[in-house]
Amino acid sequence: MLISAEGRTYRQEAVAAAVIGYRFGASKVRVSIEAWLPDNRRRDVDNLLKAPLDALCHAGIYEDDSQIVELSIRRAGLDKANPRLEITLEAA
Repeated sequence: MLISAEGRTYRQEAVAAAVIGYRFGASKVRVSIEAWLPDNRRRDVDNLLKAPLDALCHAGIYEDDSQIVELSIRRAGLDKANPRLEITLEAA
């Protein structure tokens, strides 16, 4: 699959942020995501999932998306100065 330059940059930043994180190996994982959005534009929150989950896998946090046994995402609010995804992972 071809990943855009913007996608490659996102992946590199996610890997750098995850370097000091816990590694789950082949264990089952629960993932919870809080989305802090930059504005009130209409968005489908399910479209926010693919890139960060793939980046976590690429960073070696877990081996494969199939390890995810529970996944939740919610709109946490607006943060124009610092839009972000806050991701919590737990062993299942």
